[in-house]
Amino acid sequence: MTFQRARTEEQREIRRRAILDTASAMLDEMPVAAVTLNELSRRVGLAKPNVLRYFESREAVLLELLDRYLREWLAELAGELAAGVDGDLPMAERATAVAGVLSRSLSGRVVLCDLFGAQAAVLEHNVSVEVVARYKRASLDRLATMADLVRKYLPELGESAALFGLQTMAMAGTFSAYSTPPPSLRAAYEAEPDLARFHLGLEDSLRLALTATLLGVLPRDRP
Repeated sequence: MTFQRARTEEQREIRRRAILDTASAMLDEMPVAAVTLNELSRRVGLAKPNVLRYFESREAVLLELLDRYLREWLAELAGELAAGVDGDLPMAERATAVAGVLSRSLSGRVVLCDLFGAQAAVLEHNVSVEVVARYKRASLDRLATMADLVRKYLPELGESAALFGLQTMAMAGTFSAYSTPPPSLRAAYEAEPDLARFHLGLEDSLRLALTATLLGVLPRDRP
């Protein structure tokens, strides 16, 4: 793919989308840590300085992709919760069902979880105040959306729904790192099966953690 110089706002937007779509395709092939600006530039058909006209850094590209994936996930999550949670169940059973839906949904979105895991330690570095503030403002909207979705089935959470949403994203990122070990570690697990206890399956680990979190923060009936 090669481009001539963008002269209109529409052409510039086409370049931005091409960069984001190319980075997205790379994430289907490799982990976040392996995505480089040089390779992104090569694949998109733009010189590296030209890519930097649209995004100030690799991290800025990936932050925007994270927001895109998060929006797409939340749009689908509404239907998944509706199909997987019976609102007439007792509170503890609803909590268990919500945790199950969230864990299944996120475990099927490995790239999103990988980006969650890289967000605080990597993606929010090497970006300007303007870029990270814009991302955080968008994140507040996404968090409010998730809180509303969860609160629909667990109104007992009240204002804690937003904190639970944030914890869910953080845990998904953490468990994702443990569920996708690098080749050398996979070889070690195969050679010494006892070491494999450190290999956590994403869906099961996330379901247990989310269930425990919900049951721990939901109000209990007084005797």
